Amino acid sequence: MTFDFSKYEDELLFVPLGGSNEIGMNLNLYTIGGKWLMVDCGIGFANDYLPGVEVVVPDISFIVERKDDLLGLVLTHAHEDHLGAVPYLWRELECPIYATPFTTSFLKHKISEMGPGKKPKLHELPTGGSVKIGPFGIDLIDLTHSIPEMQAVAITTSAGVVMHTGDWKFDAKPLIGPVSDYDGLKKYGNGNVLAMVCDSTNVFVEGESGSEGEVQIHLSKVISECTQRVVVTTFASNLARVATVIKAAHDAGRMVCLAGRSLHRVVAAARESGYLSNEVEFIDERDIMNIPRPDALILCTGCQGEPRAALTRMAKGEHPNIKLTPGDAVIFSSRKIPGNEMKINWTLNKLVERRVEIISEKEHFIHVSGHPARDELKRMYELVRPRIAVPTHGEARHLHEHAKLARSLGVKETVEAHNGAIIWLAEGEASVIGKVKSGYMAIDGLSLIPSDGDILRTRRKLRDDGALFVSVVLDNKGGLQHPVQLSAPGVLDVKEDAELIEECIAELTHLLEHVKPRSSDEQIKESLRLCLRKLFKKELDKKPVIEVQIARV
Repeated sequence: MTFDFSKYEDELLFVPLGGSNEIGMNLNLYTIGGKWLMVDCGIGFANDYLPGVEVVVPDISFIVERKDDLLGLVLTHAHEDHLGAVPYLWRELECPIYATPFTTSFLKHKISEMGPGKKPKLHELPTGGSVKIGPFGIDLIDLTHSIPEMQAVAITTSAGVVMHTGDWKFDAKPLIGPVSDYDGLKKYGNGNVLAMVCDSTNVFVEGESGSEGEVQIHLSKVISECTQRVVVTTFASNLARVATVIKAAHDAGRMVCLAGRSLHRVVAAARESGYLSNEVEFIDERDIMNIPRPDALILCTGCQGEPRAALTRMAKGEHPNIKLTPGDAVIFSSRKIPGNEMKINWTLNKLVERRVEIISEKEHFIHVSGHPARDELKRMYELVRPRIAVPTHGEARHLHEHAKLARSLGVKETVEAHNGAIIWLAEGEASVIGKVKSGYMAIDGLSLIPSDGDILRTRRKLRDDGALFVSVVLDNKGGLQHPVQLSAPGVLDVKEDAELIEECIAELTHLLEHVKPRSSDEQIKESLRLCLRKLFKKELDKKPVIEVQIARV
């Protein structure tokens, strides 16, 4: 049953389409007065359920139907899981985009890769700036994170104020950018905040997340103690960590090479925005192998085991310019994102096979999270004092634990969000009151396809059960003109299963010899498919994809 939004036209509703019951792929909608505001538009990592796909984006068909009432998209920061879907989805939305200078610069580099067609109009806002977008008053508030210009979004409406935190932490030594604007948060916290939509990623982590300044000290020490070539992999968008690695390399007398397109993109945006000096020089990856090993440092993508990332190709020995040799050190200045463990472990094993030394956060203090631990969450609630808590940016277990924490801190109402939920933000009545369509779209090469569509469903079946291909040549009366051809990639071995292949061909031949003369090609195909299904179910308990081709002569 379709939800009737007109009944709540004067009420404030929150509708997440991504990032609620998962970590990543954030896309959030607010509506009041028949108008809509979007906050963030990010990508997520695909899992094994989507063969051949690395990245997914939210299904936005719900808001596309209302695009004429979508007044704008506000981006909290420049991480891929908050803005990475813009190049894939914006042409379906065609709304104005609002972002700070660094985020705007970063997005421009991504937009340049969109190819021909209409491009977004970007409205640059200063950090801590304000803008009025229809019935939504927007105030940005500085927060620390692992990338510059992270902005909480205070959304003022006729129904009340929502504090949308985005990703954040409280870091007294952020290295890049200012510390969090505690006064700005407290100003809103004097009884004025109806609801807070807040990050839940590290709700199970006691204490505080740790400071980037401390990481710099330890990472510099680790790099200085390495005797051969050093490779450091981290999240490309963690500009504070990128700057830390560059400084540590220079302190150790090493020249730095960047490997990975996303790293070049973030460095270009940092230079344009003044966060990285133009005087910092990098060695081209085509020349880095000519530098003596003790003098070289390679900063690369691939900390999550992404198949096409620079480190993964190095681990496989397939990188066109960089070859790892025994004694090199690979430093993982990152953590494993849930769901990526198998890919990361595969990369680690390949590196071990190359006799490369692996250094991770397990042995050294070389990574801190960009998300708040419990003590930081407690302080945020003390500052903002919302009447309603809506945990987001987490799996169901994170959201549930966050809601429990909020209640223990005196928040009267909590609502555990999930993608597609329609959440009524009304004091005393906050709740999920309906559901809209949500889900994933898969980025498949240059195409965007449904994650639950026929293409990926067939890929899963091919992966799990293999395929049978049958070719038949008949005359116009249905007589068999050539021997039946059968191949079964992923199902049968030509040598080991020769007897079963002959049996299949014999069964199909027998069936074709008794085909009625007036049978259509489709009728014949279905008879052959049914014959093979029964045979393979009986012999192998498998249900392969079956394709039959008929030629008439």
